[in-house]
Amino acid sequence: MLDIVGEYGPRLVVGLLTTARIALLAFALAFLFGLLIAAFRVSPVPPLVRAAGLYVTFFRNIPLAVLMILVFFVLPDLDLGLSGFWSAVLALSLYSGAYLAEIIRSGINTVAAGEVEAARAVGLTFTQVLGQVVLPQALRSVVAPLGNVFIALIKNTSIAYTISVVELTRVVNDLANQTGEAIPLYLGAAVAYLLLTLPSSAAIGAIERKVAIRR
Repeated sequence: MLDIVGEYGPRLVVGLLTTARIALLAFALAFLFGLLIAAFRVSPVPPLVRAAGLYVTFFRNIPLAVLMILVFFVLPDLDLGLSGFWSAVLALSLYSGAYLAEIIRSGINTVAAGEVEAARAVGLTFTQVLGQVVLPQALRSVVAPLGNVFIALIKNTSIAYTISVVELTRVVNDLANQTGEAIPLYLGAAVAYLLLTLPSSAAIGAIERKVAIRR
C-alpha cells in the first residue's frame, strides 16, 4: 500500500488540494445562502417566507448528484455555463445552503423574545434587530451543527467526479483503473479524507467552546 500511495503521491496531493478548495469555497457560499434564506424565513414579508421555504424544500429533497449534473449540463443552455470545478462549488453550496438555513433559523428561534422586543422598542428596524441582536447570538448557539454540515460537505465533494472534476476520488478512481491496485489506493483516499475531516472536527470543537454562551 505504501509503495503504491508513495508512487502516485503527487497526483493524490493535487486531488486532495482540489477537494479542499471545493469544500472551502462551497461552504463559504453555502453560509451566505444559509444566512440569506434564514433571514427570509423569519422576515415579516410573506412572499420572502414562501420563497425561502420553497428553496429549502427543493434543495433538501433533490439528490446531490442529480443537482450537480443539472448545474453542469443545464446552465450552458442558459448561456451560464461553468467549468466542472465551479459547477461542483455551486451545486454543493446550493445544497448545503438549504441545511445551513434551517440550522441558522433554529438558532434564531433560541434567542429570547424579550430581547427582540426590547430592540424593537428602541427603534431598531427588522434588519438591524436581526444583524445586531439576533444573529450574533443565534450563530454562537449552532456552531456544532454548522460544523457538521461542513464535515458532510467535505465528504460530498467526492460526487464531483461525476462531472469530471479531478478531485481526490476521481484521481483515485483513475489510478485504480490504470494500475488495478484499487484497495491500497482507496485506503489511501480514506486516510486523506480523514486528514481533512479530523482536524476540521477538532477546530469546530475549539470554536464551539470559545464562543459558547455562558448561562
